Amino acid sequence: MAQGLSRKKMLSGKEQDRFEQSQVLLTPGQLIMKRFIRNKLAILGMGILVAMLLFCFFGPLLSPYGEYEIFYINQSTGQEIRMFDTDGIMGKNVGVNVKAPISLSHWLGTDADGRDVFTRMMYGGRISLVFSIVVTITELLLGVTLGGIAGYYGGRTDMVIMRLVEIFYCIPFIPLMLITASVMSAFGVLPEQKIFYMMMVMGVFYWAGSARLVRGQILSIREMDYMQAAEASGIRVTRKIFRHLIPNVMPVIIIMATMDLGVFILTESTLSFLGVGLAFPYASLGNMVNAVNQSIIMKNYLNIWLPPGIMILFIVIRLEEL
Repeated sequence: MAQGLSRKKMLSGKEQDRFEQSQVLLTPGQLIMKRFIRNKLAILGMGILVAMLLFCFFGPLLSPYGEYEIFYINQSTGQEIRMFDTDGIMGKNVGVNVKAPISLSHWLGTDADGRDVFTRMMYGGRISLVFSIVVTITELLLGVTLGGIAGYYGGRTDMVIMRLVEIFYCIPFIPLMLITASVMSAFGVLPEQKIFYMMMVMGVFYWAGSARLVRGQILSIREMDYMQAAEASGIRVTRKIFRHLIPNVMPVIIIMATMDLGVFILTESTLSFLGVGLAFPYASLGNMVNAVNQSIIMKNYLNIWLPPGIMILFIVIRLEEL
């Protein structure tokens, strides 16, 4: 009887050893990749997002037209003339080829100023994506840093940073951007420089949400056993932060980044639609959709405003799925 019990214990011990050997310890990054691969919608969203990135960043290299190139047409012969042909555009019965229909030479026609809609969608998508990426990086750098400091040190440091968070939460964002755009226009800031100032302003004033979320995560992580062991071992503060805290907060940061990218694309589109974003003649998805404020274009020229609107929708939906 005793031999049978000891044999069972040996077998259970061997099974336990095999079980422990079969367990694979995964890092937070490996866990994120494992969950991502299992999520079919996330993979589909990533594929569409990559296609959008290729379209926006490599498409202009293949396009025969420029971002703000205007096309003319000879009303008598129907021949299209490009803006670089100075002799041709000075001829008789020559006018701007506005609101041209979809054709082989213009896959989405031309807009109300005679510019190729398909080419401007590439440049507009590039501006919207770069805008959202830069603003997201800026606000995450500020938010994660300040939130991490507040969560790790606590006490008065935490109190001061959280009061700043509450102050920034109270600032109305869209009116602030409208005032900022008006001030820059009053001081004669060039359109190509204006967009960069707006990126910085948005990044600086949008960090409060990420700071609060990161602080909460770090406060909960500090109570875990491995962080208590790290505190007791006396390792450097920088090692505790970058080796133990940040890797465990990384999944939350990635979720925040993907959500904020979609939010900032919509914000840039809203500002451009209101006329305070990227100014003429540069393209963004928002100021392309702005053409819909004319009832004639809204009803009769869907090719001018609907494709950039659909592109905004697809980018934001796929980012939210990720």
